[in-house]
Amino acid sequence: MNSKTTGIWFVIAAALFAFIFFWERHIRAPAAAANLLPQFRPSAVTSIQIFPAGALEIRADRTNGMWLLTRPIVYPAQTTVIETLLDTLQKLAPAFKISAAELREHRATETEFGFDNPQFAITVAAGDRSWQLRVGNKTAPGDQIYLRAAGTEGAFVTDAAWLDLVPRSVNAWRDTALVAAGNVCDRIVLTNGIAIELRCDATNHLWRMLRPLPARADNERITGALQKLYAAQVSQFVTDDPKADLTAFGLQPADLDLWLGRGTNFVAVLHVGKTLTNDATRVFARREGWNTIFSTAKDPLSPWYGQVNSFRDPRLLELTTPVAEIEMSTLRPDKIGTTEDGRGPGTNQLLLQRHGSNEWSIADEKFPADAGSAQAFIKFLANLRIEFVKDVVTPPDLEAYGLATPSRQITLRSAVGDTNAVIAQILFGATQTNEVFVKRADEDFVYGLKAADLGPLLEFGYAWAFRDRRIWHFDETNVAGITLHQNGKTRRMLHNGLNQWSLAPGSQGIINPPALEEAAHRLGELTAAGWVGRDVTNLDQLGWNTNNLQITVELKNGEKRTVDFGVELPQAHTALAAVTLDGARWAFVFPPGLYQFVWSYLTIPVPQGGIP
Repeated sequence: MNSKTTGIWFVIAAALFAFIFFWERHIRAPAAAANLLPQFRPSAVTSIQIFPAGALEIRADRTNGMWLLTRPIVYPAQTTVIETLLDTLQKLAPAFKISAAELREHRATETEFGFDNPQFAITVAAGDRSWQLRVGNKTAPGDQIYLRAAGTEGAFVTDAAWLDLVPRSVNAWRDTALVAAGNVCDRIVLTNGIAIELRCDATNHLWRMLRPLPARADNERITGALQKLYAAQVSQFVTDDPKADLTAFGLQPADLDLWLGRGTNFVAVLHVGKTLTNDATRVFARREGWNTIFSTAKDPLSPWYGQVNSFRDPRLLELTTPVAEIEMSTLRPDKIGTTEDGRGPGTNQLLLQRHGSNEWSIADEKFPADAGSAQAFIKFLANLRIEFVKDVVTPPDLEAYGLATPSRQITLRSAVGDTNAVIAQILFGATQTNEVFVKRADEDFVYGLKAADLGPLLEFGYAWAFRDRRIWHFDETNVAGITLHQNGKTRRMLHNGLNQWSLAPGSQGIINPPALEEAAHRLGELTAAGWVGRDVTNLDQLGWNTNNLQITVELKNGEKRTVDFGVELPQAHTALAAVTLDGARWAFVFPPGLYQFVWSYLTIPVPQGGIP
């Protein structure tokens, strides 16, 4: 390399160094903190236009608080995305400003900054006022851009991150929701072979079917289906051609039409077509009023496919009001022609009444009611699932289904003693092939219940089933002794103080004082796992015999508490037991946990170590 060439390169390098030094120290002086768009308020903006380099103009207009794409297509826009860009533009402040004089002095051109062919041109209008921006080239190393605002001399340098909010194609701003946000509905009309109309009650917020028959609707299914529908998104926009062949997409007629209304107006309509040939998980669809056809996932729409009964309430009743009174009349075939408790021939009457928040009493009974059992019974009724048997019922039908004279009737009321406060009245009829026919008094339909699901109804069929499950209460410090009778043997154990126990004279065996102390404590809190019967006379049928275990707790005041054990219930890990309460013999299910403790510490072993 000759000296002349070396000198030229030296001059060039020196010039570049001087330019960079001057540029960084003088031209790129920090700009004022003022925002780039003065008096710009996003809420006042009525339209925004984006002109991407080499692409069609994208325009969105605000109408009634919502954004609508108007170029290059007409389609709902993503309001949130546009509002975010407007908020960002309002806060946009330059990092540096390059004055017009500095540009002229250094002969900077439009091309150098990219203003003659900008990445984007943006126009934002608010009534008669507008703002225009031209987005030029990025600076090195690319985290900033050159920007020019119409009506302002010179140029600006801003961070480049906000450009991610600017769309490069119209699809970036299209609303991808199948149903526009905020379109909450109280009326639904759907057609998938048959027209079904549903309406939400403004008072109790329960859905009802109006067409093709008036009936209770499946609130769980409808609410869940709406949630899925509101969350569903467009997978791909297929075509915007207004002349597209709808038949080819299965949209004329559509496989599913879904009309969502509020009051008398429909706020959203969706038409769903056939499944994509190359993707069985997606279907074609379009929104009413727009030419665009798109594909979307099939699963969020699946709850809307189904026959009429698919949208009916599968439960026997729905409870939107707390139950304050339960009245039950049961026809007992084995008591026909007789009188039980003086309440009429062949019937067993039960009246449960709530007092306060959750205290219950049983009419005409002296024993206290168990609030847990009352709530369990209400929950049992609310969870009964029905089969739809017959919708149009005539008097002969009622006779055929055993409902002309119900075998059982249950009435739930929201107020004690108020016959007008009926929540629901349920009539039970005949049993056929393991199915019990049932009807609500306020409906014409006949339903079917699986006989296997009605086991708890037999358990709760009588007043005694609702008795408080606490059998008795005493403190272990008041226990004088415990006597066991089993297999013809007797063992008596005396309580001599805390954890101090001894065998009474004549008794033999090995005892565990701490375990006996715990047994006395647990027996003092004896609570039935469930009642089996009152005034039980057929003890032998329930497994009682003279060899079974009998436990008697002797109290210091001379009173005794005795429990007799009957047949074991292996699957429940317990057994039936009986006690005498209020002069009556009560059978119950012994609590499983205590039962295992009893067999460990309160039994008399059989010879050869066996346990009966």
